[in-house]
Amino acid sequence: MKKYLLFVFGLLAVSCSSDNFDEQKNMESKIVVEGWIEEGDYANVLLSSSIPVADVIDSTNVLNHVIRSAKITISDGENSEILRVKNDKNRIPPFVYFGSTLMGEAGKEYSIKIEYLNRVVEASTAIPKSVKLRNATYIKQSATDTTGYVFVKFDDPVSEKNYYQIATKVEGEEPIFVPSFYGNLDDKNFKSPTIEMQINRGILLFPKTKFTPNFNDGDLIHVKLRTQTKESLDFWNSWQNEIVNAKNPIYPSNTSLKSNIKGGIGIWAGYGQSNIIVQTPPKKTKPI
Repeated sequence: MKKYLLFVFGLLAVSCSSDNFDEQKNMESKIVVEGWIEEGDYANVLLSSSIPVADVIDSTNVLNHVIRSAKITISDGENSEILRVKNDKNRIPPFVYFGSTLMGEAGKEYSIKIEYLNRVVEASTAIPKSVKLRNATYIKQSATDTTGYVFVKFDDPVSEKNYYQIATKVEGEEPIFVPSFYGNLDDKNFKSPTIEMQINRGILLFPKTKFTPNFNDGDLIHVKLRTQTKESLDFWNSWQNEIVNAKNPIYPSNTSLKSNIKGGIGIWAGYGQSNIIVQTPPKKTKPI
């Protein structure tokens, strides 16, 4: 199984402007959070400390900054649970805090409290109502092509304010759903309530194969339409802007990433979700 660095750990390793390089070298490391809870699922949290800008950013150094002994409490205001940590060898970092009793429900708010050494990190989020993904299709420009794109279709409720994220996961290649490039959407920009759009494959750091924005014949593609909060949209848009402007998400070009974490950096997000699986045509074998 291929292993990947979960991208938020890498991109948040350096959270400040490169214009303040000398100042950053002397800054105390921050707790970096990538946490989420989806409707119908349990909380997941990835935790690390930020990496100084002078350090080498690679998978080995990232492992040295993983936090495995924090106390993480999730609450919906009435019920709470303390997350456990597990080793997932398909990921880098391979440690995930996870819940098993407090399931995400649309319309509810969820708080997170992280206690580590003498620090306390907190955040809150809400899970928006899910919007159904009507269709997802793999389309190639030519029948002879071996690569293509996914096109999705869904209806935006006209009486509701919604922010969306479209994410994909290729079975056997990616251990997580990856936000699609330009897949963070504000419904104020929609010209029609019926949305049809092409999905460009998102980016992971340290993949073992060269990145391309398309999918391949033989892929089994999981497509997810998430509804998200404005805070989450702003975070993911700032992540996307760093890729576009700097071509390097682990070293932001001119601005810090948005965050809703008090006492740390990163994102604690609630998502509604709708999923479709897309089976592409079988991969053609090369003639001997």
